[in-house]
Amino acid sequence: MAVALPALALGAGLLVAAWRWLRRAARPRCRGSMRGKTVIITGANSGLGRAAAAELLRMRARVIMGCRDRARAERAAREIRAEVGERADGAGELVVRELDLASLRSVRAFCHRVLQEESRLDVLINNAGVFQCPYMKTEDGFEMQFGVNHLGHFLLTNLLLGLLKNSAPSRVVVVSSKLYKYGEINFEDLNSEISYNKSFCYSRSKLANILFARELARRLEGTGVTVNSLHPGIVRTNLGRHVNIPLLAKPLFNLVSWAFFKTPLEGAQTSIYLASSPEVEGVTGKYFGDCKEEELLPKAMDDLVARKLWDISEVMVGLLK
Repeated sequence: MAVALPALALGAGLLVAAWRWLRRAARPRCRGSMRGKTVIITGANSGLGRAAAAELLRMRARVIMGCRDRARAERAAREIRAEVGERADGAGELVVRELDLASLRSVRAFCHRVLQEESRLDVLINNAGVFQCPYMKTEDGFEMQFGVNHLGHFLLTNLLLGLLKNSAPSRVVVVSSKLYKYGEINFEDLNSEISYNKSFCYSRSKLANILFARELARRLEGTGVTVNSLHPGIVRTNLGRHVNIPLLAKPLFNLVSWAFFKTPLEGAQTSIYLASSPEVEGVTGKYFGDCKEEELLPKAMDDLVARKLWDISEVMVGLLK
């Protein structure tokens, strides 16, 4: 028995290592050059956003990191530059801009600066998010998850639409989650003032992301701007910082997450694919996972709900009175 246990552990370890190697080997390689293209990524100082920023910089894009904490973003930018290395031809650039999606004032200031300084915008990646936080409100009084994950990005995208249209063909990439399946759009309590469940509210915000992407794609038909949403899978990032794991369970959780969760780079592959691949040129209004189109539940394809959510969101962020 004493000999069998180490052998079993070794066998399991080898299987996990092989699984991780196969997952990395299956990483898609079909990407186009991003030289001369400008990309905005929200929440680009950590996790999926940081990984996407590094890869797109490698592909010679000009990457604008829209981040709430400027000091952390500058530190991440220095680390990314050190990882990627400076190119002799000067192609590729990393720029840090302050953007707090929990503040509509900050979103407007960010967009005002972008419109003043940038001559084009080829890709907008709506990546930043808040995950299952305790009940709190944004600067403008919105429930935090709905306010950041949906409303902040809704305003951001709308304010940058003119530049995206002028830069066409261009792309909008919306990072959602498979957890949208557990969400419902309750128009009677979008701000969760009657009841709040942090898990359900996160799922609601991710469902709102998909409905927003589909409605935006419909409105932009014929403009040369494509809009697609995606789920990254289960990824090891700091997004779950508000999730409480019992102290005694943490070692097991860390082992399981190392073995079976995606790394940030693996999780960012679909964002990078939708931002850069020639394979999805002209593709719009779709939902992707692992760089492949996936089916949605009927509630995520309800055009009437999507239009109503759009109309209400316009009022909430002040685009319409």
